[in-house]
Amino acid sequence: MKNQSLKKMAVTALFAAISVVLMYLIRLPFPSAPFLEYDPADIPILLLTFAYGPLWGLGLTLLVSVLQGVTVSVSSGIIGIVMHVVATGLFVVCAGLIYRKNTSKARAAIALVCGTLLQTAAMVLMNLLLTPIFMGTPVTEVIPMLLPVIIPFNLMKAGINAAITFLLYKKVSFLVQGKSRPEA
Repeated sequence: MKNQSLKKMAVTALFAAISVVLMYLIRLPFPSAPFLEYDPADIPILLLTFAYGPLWGLGLTLLVSVLQGVTVSVSSGIIGIVMHVVATGLFVVCAGLIYRKNTSKARAAIALVCGTLLQTAAMVLMNLLLTPIFMGTPVTEVIPMLLPVIIPFNLMKAGINAAITFLLYKKVSFLVQGKSRPEA
C-alpha cells in the first residue's frame, strides 16, 4: 500500500513537471483574441485523472495551477491561478467521475465531452466575475466578448486537450498504472 502511494506521488510529480513544461513550450494565441492562448498543459492532468481518479486529478490541478501561476503565467497572478483551478478542476472532477464508473473508450469520450462543456460553461461565469477585475473593465465590456471569443476559445482549448487525451490515454495508461503493455 505504501509503495502504491509513493508511486502515485512520483507519477503525479512527473505529470506536474510535464504540464508546466508543455505550457512553457506551447502557447498559441487565439486568432480573434491574442491575449488568450491555447496550451496543452491540461493533458497530463486529464491522463492522471483517468489513471488515478478525480481526486488525484484535482490535486494535480491545484499543484500545477500554483506552479504555473508563479512561473510561466506570473502576469495573470492570483486571478489566473483561480481561473485555472476552477476550469481544469471542474473538468477533471466531471470527467473523472464519469470515467471511473466504466473505463471503456466510449465512456472516456462521454466523460471528455462533458468535461469540455462544463469547463466552457464555468469559464463564461469566471470571465464575467474575474475578467472585469483583471482587465479593469466593466462587465458590460466582457459580455460582448462571450460568443465571439470566450466560448469558442474555451471550447477549442478544452476540446483539443480532450481529443489528445482520448488518443493518448490507452497508449500510456499501462505506464502510469504499472500494467503490461496493451495489444495494438
